[in-house]
Amino acid sequence: MSADTVRTEVFDQKREQRGWYFYDWACSVYSTSVLTVFLGPYLTSVAKSAADADGFVHPLGVPVRAGSFFAYSVSLSVIVAVLVMPLVGAAADRTGRKKPLLGAAAYTGAAATTGMFFLDGDRYLLGGVLLVVANAAQSVATMLYNSYLPQIAPPEDRDAVSSRGWAFGYAAGSLVLIVNLVLYMGHDSFGVSETTAVRICLATAGLWWGVFTLVPLSRLRDRGAGGTGRTTAPGLRQVAATVRDMRRHRLTLAFLLAYLIYNDGIQTVISQASVYGSEELGLGQSTLIGAVLLVQVLAVAGALGMGRLARTYGTKRTILGSLVAWTVTLGAGYFLPAGAPVWFFVLASGIGLVLGGSQALSRSLFSHLIPPGKEAEYFSAYEMSDRGMSWLGPLLFGITYQLTGSYRDAIISLVAFFVIGFALLARVPVRQAVLDAGNPVPERI
Repeated sequence: MSADTVRTEVFDQKREQRGWYFYDWACSVYSTSVLTVFLGPYLTSVAKSAADADGFVHPLGVPVRAGSFFAYSVSLSVIVAVLVMPLVGAAADRTGRKKPLLGAAAYTGAAATTGMFFLDGDRYLLGGVLLVVANAAQSVATMLYNSYLPQIAPPEDRDAVSSRGWAFGYAAGSLVLIVNLVLYMGHDSFGVSETTAVRICLATAGLWWGVFTLVPLSRLRDRGAGGTGRTTAPGLRQVAATVRDMRRHRLTLAFLLAYLIYNDGIQTVISQASVYGSEELGLGQSTLIGAVLLVQVLAVAGALGMGRLARTYGTKRTILGSLVAWTVTLGAGYFLPAGAPVWFFVLASGIGLVLGGSQALSRSLFSHLIPPGKEAEYFSAYEMSDRGMSWLGPLLFGITYQLTGSYRDAIISLVAFFVIGFALLARVPVRQAVLDAGNPVPERI
């Protein structure tokens, strides 16, 4: 191979990596502005306005405490995603046409998010439907996006590439949150009401998602079919088929189980933190936006910093350290005094420093454990618990609140996810897992 050919391939790979980063830039604004900051408290307030005298709403005739409606909607979204993701993942591997599927999922989610502009009054059911569609679509799109990682980065570069992607996403979230904060706090000077300002922030996240998705769609390349050639099976049958295939790679399955548990805790903290801050601690929306902005800024540094730590101490050890930090941070959150924004900012700082790195390194570690040619199918299983789409955490949070009426009890119940996840991950011999998957072992993992 000539030197010119090598240089061209390296240039094409870097160009594709930069395009890949931009999907994080596009969709992370949804996770930040919609799921983490605005939609939880706003949809809860809409549900409360539609509630009966006992504080319950009745979707499809089922009594649901208004304060639990958002958490249950997040939980329902993953049930939808579980039915769709394995179908799409297997089809992507079988046909090799990931990019059209990525575009379809991304623009479905972007359209549903933009439609949140019309969420007002007592339209809590509209909000729940749009949340389920947007979350499920984001889950499918992110699964396809993640499955590109083994194809665009060699094994020794994946921690760095994955961490840069997360850093891009948190940088975008920080930028848009600053604009959101200006609009929300100065809504009177812009001639709009507070609720209209929230609806504008929700809708513009969808527009941002749609516009910047054009960049990865223009740079990522389809590489042809790499799967087994089998046809895709309906929903849960495809999940079962993927799990049966994973049983031949027991250590990959062991890592995935640990990840599904601890990431369930991470994603539930992300999606429910603003509800905890507003409902339990009595903090205003501007304080919550400022705290989430602090998380975004520190998460950029945290993702890049933990990527460097992984090169020194190994990816697995760095992830385990982050789970200890999550447990300590969550325990501290239980004791936060109400009406004390300074301590909430301290808690946000702790979350920000470990948030991006724990997610980025988990993604890159899993990419080493996938048999070649099955990236999308395996990432469909991985994605079932990613980006706030997990069902058990929000369900536990919602049930705990419904039974106790205390968001403090709900938030502390999530500690179990980090403790169990740590114990399971510690038992996985990751070097052997990489070898069993048929992949080269990096020097540090």
